[in-house]
Amino acid sequence: MPETLPATDVAASDADLLDRTAIAVRAAGSALHERFGDVVRYQSRDELMRVLAANDDTALAILRPALTRLRPQAGWVEDELDGGALPGGEWWVVDPAEGNVNHLHALPEWAVTATLVRDNQPVLTVVHLPLTGETYTALTGSGAHLDGRQLHVSQTADLGLSIVATSQARPDEDEKVVRRVGSSIMAMLFDALVVRTAVPATLHLVNVAAGRIDAFWQFAGARADLLPGVLLVTEAGGRISDAQGRPWTPRSESLLAAAPGIHAPAVATLSR
Repeated sequence: MPETLPATDVAASDADLLDRTAIAVRAAGSALHERFGDVVRYQSRDELMRVLAANDDTALAILRPALTRLRPQAGWVEDELDGGALPGGEWWVVDPAEGNVNHLHALPEWAVTATLVRDNQPVLTVVHLPLTGETYTALTGSGAHLDGRQLHVSQTADLGLSIVATSQARPDEDEKVVRRVGSSIMAMLFDALVVRTAVPATLHLVNVAAGRIDAFWQFAGARADLLPGVLLVTEAGGRISDAQGRPWTPRSESLLAAAPGIHAPAVATLSR
């Protein structure tokens, strides 16, 4: 059996691993930045899939060997759109171009993310925004940071004064999910100050962690969309649950990430 490190050594090892992961993620972001510019035109779904894959492949050519060298024993989640629980042990959950469709449309809302999951718990995460140069990081028990500055969720305690956000988890959702998304947006339009709707989820979640917006919710979703933000928000002092206030897991059908002061009102609104 492999040697088990004392808890303090594990923490030190994970902190070093976070720093090295950030280097790899920034390098992948630089490669995608070089591809960013004019709108990429496509005329069919097949053509769209090819140009999306080209971005993914560019980043993965850097991320996969670098992260595999850092943690050779860790598994690799092949499909960034997969959801649900993972087998035990360590896994890299990576989104090489989070907000890929925005990148193709010359929109600025995209990122590169890498998260190490250990026994279905996110341990460390890096979210890098190449256009701004910002790097968000979180390590379990050590807080969430933006370029070294500690992050805190907002202190807002009134949903009626809150900016909230949601996102479309993926194209081609079934009708039940689409209707649920629509009714939740309508409910929040009545109860919150401002409702933002855009992709990708990760960028809303980093804004919750940074205290810029007060809550984010989403129905359905993939691990790669949600795990980075779940760790960032948790380490920044936020509350994570499903939309009904129950404990969130990768198997959950919804996610709510909120400042503690508006978590309960947000649950009440989303549960109507």
